[in-house]
Amino acid sequence: MLNTEKYICEKSERLDTFLTSKIGQTRSQVAALIKNDSVFVDDKKVSRPGVKLKEGQKIRVEFPEVKQSKAQKVDFDVEVLYEDEDVLVINKPSGVTVHPAPSVKEPTLVDWLKHKGIRLSTISGEERHGIVHRLDKGTSGTMVVAKNNEAHEFLSKQLQDKSMGRYYIALVTPPLKDDVTIIESNIGRSSHNRLKMASGLEHGKYAKTMFKHLALDKDEKVQLIACKLFTGRTHQIRVHLESINRHILGDHIYGLSPKVEKAERVLLHAYLIYFIHPTTKEKLYFKADFDAVMKETIDKKFDREILNEVIDTDYIIRSFTAAI
Repeated sequence: MLNTEKYICEKSERLDTFLTSKIGQTRSQVAALIKNDSVFVDDKKVSRPGVKLKEGQKIRVEFPEVKQSKAQKVDFDVEVLYEDEDVLVINKPSGVTVHPAPSVKEPTLVDWLKHKGIRLSTISGEERHGIVHRLDKGTSGTMVVAKNNEAHEFLSKQLQDKSMGRYYIALVTPPLKDDVTIIESNIGRSSHNRLKMASGLEHGKYAKTMFKHLALDKDEKVQLIACKLFTGRTHQIRVHLESINRHILGDHIYGLSPKVEKAERVLLHAYLIYFIHPTTKEKLYFKADFDAVMKETIDKKFDREILNEVIDTDYIIRSFTAAI
């Protein structure tokens, strides 16, 4: 059933500006309504947000009913690092898929958000759950979730202009040769294996990753590294490492040889996230601790005294700032 609202234009202005003030939604939300054929001016359907309204014109908006998908029963916990009225910062567990899909049979992070009651209000008819960015199923660590449309819009813009970002920590083998390694190459879907992405493809999208040496294990076969993405391509860290014949422990898709090092999960963790708060405009940093599997592996392989120094968040930030 449609919920219809009618308005009268009192002065000459753009349609999207007018509706943004009337219905209290962002311009992109209004644009989605217009694209959905839900906006009429003097009973004529409009297709462009930038239509110039005249004084006295009548605007009708037919708000579609939101299609809500059924949530699966959730059998996992998610650590909440921070929460207020605008954002939720979490430590995503390894093994949890972010978005539902026909091929995903187990409960997802979106299902967890539904159970927590985080459903963004929407005017376009599509249900949204505040997912601004994603992590691969096997990757753990920091994620920020928007709790309202304004926060979602604000955070999405930060993702595009790179004022939001994350620092990852991974265990790789064999070790990288240099203290800092920068890889720039296009990434696209592999023509040989549809489950994989590949580096150096002409049809791919530009990608840049920086890797920083943190520590070597006692046998000097495994290296603890920090990683920073300058672009956000699927499997980017793993693909760029594979392009120089390195792989993350536990990664059996991009791994050189699964028999070399066994791990219960891909040992890649989004350790630190930073972003500007949608309301306070303060730059915030949040760190997510390692899960039991990753912590046990790191503690077993690396000297504790060295670890305390190199996984310090200030040390990691300074290392990349100096290298850029």
